Amino acid sequence: MADDSDAEKTEPASPRRLEKAREEGDVPRSREIATFTVLMTAGAGLWMTGGSLIGKLEQAMQSGLSLSRDQVYNPSVLIERITTDLVAVLLACLPLAGLIMLVALASPLLIGGWNFSSKAFMPNFMKLDPIKGIGNMFSTNALIELLKAVAKTLVVGAVAWVVIMSQKDAVIGLAVEPLNAGSAHVGELVAKAFLFITGALGVIAAIDGPWQLYHYHDKMKMTRQEVIQESKESDGNPQIKGKIRQMQREMARGRMMQNVPTADVIVTNPTHYAVALKYADGQKGAPRVVAKGVDEVAAKIRELGLEHKVTMLEAPALARALYKHTDIDEEIPEKLFSAVAEVLAYVYQLRAYKKGEGNYPDRPTKLPVPAEMDPNDPAYKGPGANNGLLQ
Repeated sequence: MADDSDAEKTEPASPRRLEKAREEGDVPRSREIATFTVLMTAGAGLWMTGGSLIGKLEQAMQSGLSLSRDQVYNPSVLIERITTDLVAVLLACLPLAGLIMLVALASPLLIGGWNFSSKAFMPNFMKLDPIKGIGNMFSTNALIELLKAVAKTLVVGAVAWVVIMSQKDAVIGLAVEPLNAGSAHVGELVAKAFLFITGALGVIAAIDGPWQLYHYHDKMKMTRQEVIQESKESDGNPQIKGKIRQMQREMARGRMMQNVPTADVIVTNPTHYAVALKYADGQKGAPRVVAKGVDEVAAKIRELGLEHKVTMLEAPALARALYKHTDIDEEIPEKLFSAVAEVLAYVYQLRAYKKGEGNYPDRPTKLPVPAEMDPNDPAYKGPGANNGLLQ
């Protein structure tokens, strides 16, 4: 058999294949979404806590630059002072850093979800294959990544250029502004530029996310042979399973045929269907179907019935209704009680006649079978209505 090529991978990836890929650490990922979420979080965090953070950093800087003579010439005191200032800086930055770290850890949930695989840490010497590496450099995916990087550079560069040129006069005017007002103005300009540039990255992330999902599922596609092989591995060989089901049907049919000689009556259709009923005196519940079948199975039931002298009655509508609405060893439906009661009454009278008791009974011809129970009746609304399959 020829090797399956990518062009032949037309079947969607099965759940088992996707799960196996996750176990190996292969899940869809978008670096653009992760970058955008982290940058937006950093920007929002600076926007909300920037004033407090700058104040604390200013205090730490003033403290670090305000040293007495004793502190300068006493190493232990100097180290303690520096340590205190560093701790103050770290505590000031901790809320923003913690928020950024939390978002960085949560960003994979947007595409691919969290996934930890020990197999990803195992050395894979196939990745050191230079021929395969060169092939990957000139693959379609490498070309798309190159185009994406160029597009990202152009978009971000264009947005940054537009923002800077639109604020050119304001930037030049910073030189003549007072220190406090100028510092605030610088912060405003930087925040505005950051907002626009990050927004451009958001557009790229919105395109990259769906593309990564499409590329991943396209990469995971399977050939028809792979689907068949996986089905064999997970569910067993279909031919063997079919053989087992056939043997099970034959065994069930054999058990069913053993019940035919014990039946009280066999209702026929007259050649297509045969249903064997049994009702023992004193038993609880309604009569039960002990055997049923169509065509060849029905012929076998009739043959066994004749061999064991089981009474047979031609009643097409009742045979169709019993076959359609009752399974093996199941009681007949309540709506068929009256019709089956007439049949059993005929059977018991016929038995009495054969013993020399009473007259030969009239064969029932118009049994009260409800129209909604007969699949061939126009009023039937159940499964297979008016499909013309029942004769």
